[in-house]
Amino acid sequence: MKQRKPTRIRKDRKGQQIAALPVRWNENDEAEVLLVTSRTTRRWIIPKGWTMNGKRPWKAAGIEAREEAGAHGKVASSPIGDYEYVKILRDGTGLICDVQVFPMIVEDLSASWKEQKERKRAWFPAKRAARLVQEPQLAILLRKLGKKKMRARIAQS
Repeated sequence: MKQRKPTRIRKDRKGQQIAALPVRWNENDEAEVLLVTSRTTRRWIIPKGWTMNGKRPWKAAGIEAREEAGAHGKVASSPIGDYEYVKILRDGTGLICDVQVFPMIVEDLSASWKEQKERKRAWFPAKRAARLVQEPQLAILLRKLGKKKMRARIAQS
């Protein structure tokens, strides 16, 4: 996996992003997470992107899930958590981004989708997904998917 390091970290501002957390429960009632690879480093991530003018955050998260993973389903209007990561900008500088995470119960996956040629997608048990992602706060959130309380919270959304 190709790692990129920023030339410097910007301290004058913080980025705001949204993400969809595509989930389903298997026949053993265990949470599974749909991860996608990032375009440049090919690390496993959840579908995410910048906030979109004129779009509510959870609607934007749903758009990201469709474009990056071909996932369709119900996106909750309330985030279940957030995490930070350093986004490497085109000029090589790093921008600390706060990412709000909106759960999405996946109902369907498209056979083809917008970023299919740029990314891989795969379902993973929540615990394994937590080991695969590099962002510690996101890993904690993924491990919580195994708890009944979190499933109930997502189902109510």
